[in-house]
Amino acid sequence: MTIRRASEGDIPRILELLVQVNNVHQVRRPDLFLADKTKYNAQQLRDILQADDTPVFVADVDGVVQGYGFCILQPHIGNNNQPDHTTLYIDDICVEQSARGKHIGRTIYEYIADYARSIGCYNITLNVWEGNDAARAFYESLGMGVQKTGMEMIL
Repeated sequence: MTIRRASEGDIPRILELLVQVNNVHQVRRPDLFLADKTKYNAQQLRDILQADDTPVFVADVDGVVQGYGFCILQPHIGNNNQPDHTTLYIDDICVEQSARGKHIGRTIYEYIADYARSIGCYNITLNVWEGNDAARAFYESLGMGVQKTGMEMIL
């Protein structure tokens, strides 16, 4: 397995994986996620892949992308109540459904963590949807802990 920066040629496969991760969320929150959709279209992915502040990494196994990690660099500079720092926000990690349990997600995460350290990030953050217990347990097994809790009231 090779972890590498995603390229435009990876877009069709990334779109397939985006459907998979969307459908995981759709099962838990059909009020917020439509079945068989993606959060980005091909043009949006092109734009993301070209931007320096939104690196996307893929796990390439024998020439097939089996997972990805979408990242967003978030500089926090000049805030009155915080020291200057940069956060690497993981927008999304997905592993091909049939390839789960083979440490692909862990390898992607570790690669992202090494990348964040190499560019001087202070921390890594991400969000996990309530009820996605497998994802939460996975991230906790990597050493992540709760930073804050998002709350909602459906009207």
